[in-house]
Amino acid sequence: MRWSVVGSPIGDLSLAVDDTGVCRVTFGVVDGIEPVTVPDPLLVEAHEQVKAYFAGERTDFDLPLSVRGGSTFERAVWQQLLRIPYGEMQTYGDVAKAVGDAGAARAVGVACNRNPLPLVVPCHRVVGAGGKMVGFGGGIPRKRHLLELEARVAFENLWS
Repeated sequence: MRWSVVGSPIGDLSLAVDDTGVCRVTFGVVDGIEPVTVPDPLLVEAHEQVKAYFAGERTDFDLPLSVRGGSTFERAVWQQLLRIPYGEMQTYGDVAKAVGDAGAARAVGVACNRNPLPLVVPCHRVVGAGGKMVGFGGGIPRKRHLLELEARVAFENLWS
């Protein structure tokens, strides 16, 4: 894996790529990584897309992904997360129903927590029943920031 760090309004994000695509997004700087010193085209593109997302200029990511690990259920959840439109939210129960197991809302929460590509695979768009702000590996303040950013940009795009 090749790593780099990009600054953002929610703090540093560590990005990793392999020969297939983006394989990790981590909040903060990962201890022990050695960021690449020679520009890697995929890392450069990932940086540009992350910066454009936070600037409100990008509403999705167009990057090759390399998802490692995860159970069949977790991978199904991660695929479903990619279907949640920008600026919208679904509950853990909604995601559970969408992947075919209506009683698995808590398991969806676990899958979201194990998401190796937060932000790019938008687990921040999943909320508790009734829209309650619960659970996020990056912390609730980051989740709130991301949801508020997307709501603002979606509203601006609707009226522009």
